[in-house]
Amino acid sequence: MDNFKGKKVLITGGLGFVGSNLSIKLVELGADVLIVDNMLARQGGNLFNIEPVKDKVKVNISDIRNYSSMNHLVQGIDYVYHIAGQVNHVDSVKNPLNDLSINVEGTLVLMEALRKNNPGAKVIFTGTRGEYGSSVKLPVAEDHVINPIGIYAITNFAAERTILTYHNLHGIRSICLRVTNTYGPRHQMAHDEYGVFNWFIRKAMDNEMIPIFGDGRILRDYLYIDDLVDSLVSVALSDKTYGEVYNVGSGVPTSFIELAEKIIKIAGGGRVDYTEFTTERKALEPGDHYSEISKVKKATGWQPKTSMESGIKKTLEYYRKYKQKYW
Repeated sequence: MDNFKGKKVLITGGLGFVGSNLSIKLVELGADVLIVDNMLARQGGNLFNIEPVKDKVKVNISDIRNYSSMNHLVQGIDYVYHIAGQVNHVDSVKNPLNDLSINVEGTLVLMEALRKNNPGAKVIFTGTRGEYGSSVKLPVAEDHVINPIGIYAITNFAAERTILTYHNLHGIRSICLRVTNTYGPRHQMAHDEYGVFNWFIRKAMDNEMIPIFGDGRILRDYLYIDDLVDSLVSVALSDKTYGEVYNVGSGVPTSFIELAEKIIKIAGGGRVDYTEFTTERKALEPGDHYSEISKVKKATGWQPKTSMESGIKKTLEYYRKYKQKYW
């Protein structure tokens, strides 16, 4: 962990859920953190997310698609965490060209900026488990067939392949992660179009109906944000991880109904309401998915440490304290 002391780290999308939690961790480890975020509406960017380190990080409100900006910002950087992206599944159906622009063009602009100005930087990219599409075999390992069923997942896979091409062709050392459903503090809470776990938290806190689509038996694995952040640090510090793709998840399957019941019990509020899938959600629903994570565990020694019960309690504690900043 001491290897981050004095290192310059660029985090794209650093005011969002994952980026802000990572920023706080890297500051604790002694890194010099530069955040880039375009603060696009409804994507989760929130200046309050970095409140604990607001005087210890630099923030550049810019867009990864801006050639001039990225050519300047990547100079002198040791590590690039590429987290920025259009992550709203519903918006990706309504406006797929926006996914193409942000997730693919933006990634290409970033990698070209590195090729021209800083090819020695190391890149860590956070993709999605959605790249696999419907599961043929469970748990899902990295060699599982790739068959994304939505534009969001397709553009994430295109970004992953772009980054690995720059690794192989131009020697820009890169790692790509396929991240499972993640929850915890600093996630947007304004709408339910991504992040079902956190939306269930909100509904329970407000003592409202928690919507369960279908029969509630679909399985997912859920990862607490601190465990994801620890994985992002671990993969970056291991020389043998570069050029590889890793699943990052808990590997523990939980049904939607089990999840809702756990949250209701711990929060002391909310109740289950079964409902039909919307047209968009039904078209994008891949069915059961939980991750095989032995590859990343073997490569880095990382493994999830936070139980779901503990993660729910920590998440509730955060939002009860700062509810007005997120509702």
